[in-house]
Amino acid sequence: MRIAVLGAGLMGRAAAWDLVRRSEVSAVVLADGDESVLTGAITFLGERGIGRDRLVPQLVDLGSVEALAETLDGSIAALCALPYRLNLAATEAAIGTGVHLCDLGGNPEVVDRQLDRHSEALAAGVTVVPDCGLAPGMTNVLAADLLDRLPGTTTIRIRVGGLPATPRPPLFYKLVFSPAGLVNEYVEPCRVVREGRMTEVAPLTGSERVAFPEPFGELEARHTSGGSSTLVHTLAGRVRELDYKTLRYPGHFTVMEGMLALGLFRSEPESVDGVMVSPRRLVEERLRAALDDDDQDVVLLRVSALTAEDRTAGYELIDRTDPVTGLSAMQRTTALPAAAIALMLADGTVTERGVLPPERAVTGDSFLVALRERGLAVRFLTDNP
Repeated sequence: MRIAVLGAGLMGRAAAWDLVRRSEVSAVVLADGDESVLTGAITFLGERGIGRDRLVPQLVDLGSVEALAETLDGSIAALCALPYRLNLAATEAAIGTGVHLCDLGGNPEVVDRQLDRHSEALAAGVTVVPDCGLAPGMTNVLAADLLDRLPGTTTIRIRVGGLPATPRPPLFYKLVFSPAGLVNEYVEPCRVVREGRMTEVAPLTGSERVAFPEPFGELEARHTSGGSSTLVHTLAGRVRELDYKTLRYPGHFTVMEGMLALGLFRSEPESVDGVMVSPRRLVEERLRAALDDDDQDVVLLRVSALTAEDRTAGYELIDRTDPVTGLSAMQRTTALPAAAIALMLADGTVTERGVLPPERAVTGDSFLVALRERGLAVRFLTDNP
């Protein structure tokens, strides 16, 4: 079977690395609009023993639905690892060519627009699954699985963080994905479920302390946008409370909160000495320069469920940079789950058609097997007898 990967950046190349190594995959089309990015990905894969015999690199106009459709044509499934603003175009191209698609998501409004294409995908016999990365993505499937395992669940809590292995003041952070994506999490409204209904809360609110095993210790968690995604609709009415918070080392959020208060995350250009400057764009570039170091990263995840009888269960994952492959923890926990879902779309494991959130498209049991095959050691924790 032939599978396409749209986007040859950090996540796309990691997904391609996973897929091209699968014996059932005959070829992986790796497409990008930037020749230097595509060349870098080919070099990255070549250094990890992936030759050009099953890898098909393509330079494509990512902004064109027609060009994307040409790239997808001939594949049975595709994984979109492009910036979220391009996910709708990829969805339209997939429906038009009859190719199943999953993507890394990242923006609830874009996902809402993809869900509006459900009837079109259904008519085309296509399955489109947005939000298949870490959070949203892995966390969606784990949260839905907990509801099945723990009847009477009233509360779902999702806590996730991509962190530096060696935190350094004053930001105590390492840039593990796009700075634009990071700032988005800190400025957009955050969807939660309260008293059984979806509502929104302000970003960077709801501070709480969360303890992880050493050397991490006590971390801070606050509301950030995007992580709950479709769960607030899928599980509203089934649970009374649901929220997503990002984990950071203590001190990071205080700095970000100050920047937000100063207006440094505003996108609108302002005149400074006669020069029009977007505060947000400037901050993003400074974050890119200041936080792009050679420190390794870690990903911490905890998804927990609570019943009215105070029974609890949860999933926990602590993942680190792989010293053998060189894949970062964020690449492993974002790209590899998405690659697993792309493979499920291609091999017929996912049978329902239409535009479906991951918690509806993928069963917990099959997903957990796929994660553990990829060395993602998700642990099930419970106090049930």
